[in-house]
Amino acid sequence: MKTRPAGIGDANADWMGSLPSKLSAMPLKHLAVPGSHDSFTYWVDVSAPVGPDQKIYVKYLATMFSVVAKKVMVKWSMTQNLTFMEQLDAGIRYFDLRVSAKPGEPGNEIYFIHGLFGHKVRDGLLEINSFLSKHKKEVVFLIFNHYYAMNAEHHCCGERHIGLSLGQEISGYSVLPSCFRAECPCFVAWKQDPAPWANTTEPNKLMQFLDTTLKERKTQGSFHVSQAILTPRVNTIARGLVWGLRYYLVEKNLPTIMSWVEAQKPGVGGVNIITSDFVDLTDFANIVIKLNNLLLSDKDHKAR
Repeated sequence: MKTRPAGIGDANADWMGSLPSKLSAMPLKHLAVPGSHDSFTYWVDVSAPVGPDQKIYVKYLATMFSVVAKKVMVKWSMTQNLTFMEQLDAGIRYFDLRVSAKPGEPGNEIYFIHGLFGHKVRDGLLEINSFLSKHKKEVVFLIFNHYYAMNAEHHCCGERHIGLSLGQEISGYSVLPSCFRAECPCFVAWKQDPAPWANTTEPNKLMQFLDTTLKERKTQGSFHVSQAILTPRVNTIARGLVWGLRYYLVEKNLPTIMSWVEAQKPGVGGVNIITSDFVDLTDFANIVIKLNNLLLSDKDHKAR
């Protein structure tokens, strides 16, 4: 069993269910909700082939220099340290998921993926279901953003996993999935709304982008995702090859990113869902959750 990282507890395991009545009565789209980017990447399988989400030259290098290439890929594929359960206990309620079949593998199994293959999707869903069975008032967003090497049978298999693992939670709307094909019955719960992506390595450009897209939110109406993440380019990876995403790009820029997060306010036209890499490196989830207190009046604060 994986050891829980130091400082990570379950203080926010029931934060939604513990909201003051004024906040719990508000639509979810008006609350600040912490989320994780590439949520499943706390473990990747270095023994498996490189994923179909990678460019041809990456696959070639991984074939020619298998062990060395995959060690480098691990450092740039992993964007989280915490398991699903640890993220849920910490307060994360929005999960960004990429899935793929393994080309040439018999059957219809699908896996989480980000350069390298991760856990089976069904195992991740069961872990989320285990949490929700104990925390009845919590709501989780599952966002299936990218699909690779999947045919119609793989999609059916994915829908079946969701139905079997989370069927009761979906019918009661404890889980709001945006997933697979448009005819998937899960779509009765909600439609995924804008999650604009800055696609930059520069924190100042990221802040400007986040501010601009928040202003545009007023015309879009529903849920909104602020992706407070920096994205490495090929030359970024080349320069920081042995360091990896966490040490070369994320850690040194987190103070700037978190300053932006702390300055936000939820509510109509304000922030809603905010996602981050390595959510355990700061008090990210707690900071986002506490933004909701800004929606309370002084009188409400005293009542608590």
